[in-house]
Amino acid sequence: MDFKDYYKILGVEPTADEKTIKTAYRKLARKYHPDVSKEAGAEDKFKEASEAYEALSDPEKRAEYDDIRKYGQQGRFQPPPGWQGRGGAGAGPGFGGGSGFEGGDFSDFFSSIFGNRGGQQGGRPRSTGRRGQDVEMELAIFLEETLSTESKKISFKVPQHSANGQRMADITKTLNVKIPAGVTDGERIRLKGQGAPGVAGGENGDLFLTIRLAPHPKFDVEGHDLIITVPLAPWEAALGTKVAVPTLTGKINLTIRPDSQSGQRLRVKGNGLLNKQGERGDLYAQLKIVMPKSTDDATKALWEKLAEKAAFDPRAQWSS
Repeated sequence: MDFKDYYKILGVEPTADEKTIKTAYRKLARKYHPDVSKEAGAEDKFKEASEAYEALSDPEKRAEYDDIRKYGQQGRFQPPPGWQGRGGAGAGPGFGGGSGFEGGDFSDFFSSIFGNRGGQQGGRPRSTGRRGQDVEMELAIFLEETLSTESKKISFKVPQHSANGQRMADITKTLNVKIPAGVTDGERIRLKGQGAPGVAGGENGDLFLTIRLAPHPKFDVEGHDLIITVPLAPWEAALGTKVAVPTLTGKINLTIRPDSQSGQRLRVKGNGLLNKQGERGDLYAQLKIVMPKSTDDATKALWEKLAEKAAFDPRAQWSS
């Protein structure tokens, strides 16, 4: 039989720790899982990675494999005569070649080393069920919804499989989801067990929601703060005024001081978005002086008189 280098299959060094081995296996399992991969030979690669992980994730099996590994890593492989393994539970002389793993998913090489102990961790039988597929979806929410305590109804497609693993028509699932406080654009939320149902008793997959904050016609978002542009007429900026400014929960009266400047930001505390601690960020009102689109002769004459009276040069610093 052919020797299998389980370390090479997982792409790790023989000195790799348990965490590195698990990470490598999960990466390969996601890449080659038959439910998601269209690559040729993906199912075989998935089974091969699963077998390697079975051997290397159990400290006892790994030690036994490391012992036998030195007998040959190339070409045809035959365990030493009378090999019984560390636990004395190997297949014994002759190595009949039949897989002792429940379901027959592991190779003759695996069975020749571990005999009928395949598929067990710490003496506990491995479930023959297969975990359901995870479901990913993007969820667009309005800024106002991030402040709401009400649930949001969502609908999504869920893959279905028969008891023998055959793909069936998707179903539409509907849930009422509570939006957590402090969500940000691009944040990923996991809803455990809300994905596709498991096969043959396996656990359900999960639903992953990627939050997308819908653009708002009035507000820009900076972290948990909001920015709103407040247009002002030149005389409002010069003389000062009060402006009714919208927020996510209503309007507030904002005092504009005389001689305000375009681009100036005024902070309105506690009128932004919620953070993870349930506290709200701030609203910043950014002033923008806007000129009238057209003026008649009388108005133009007043501007000319103002310019003469003010004797103001906004570019005076350029000459210094």
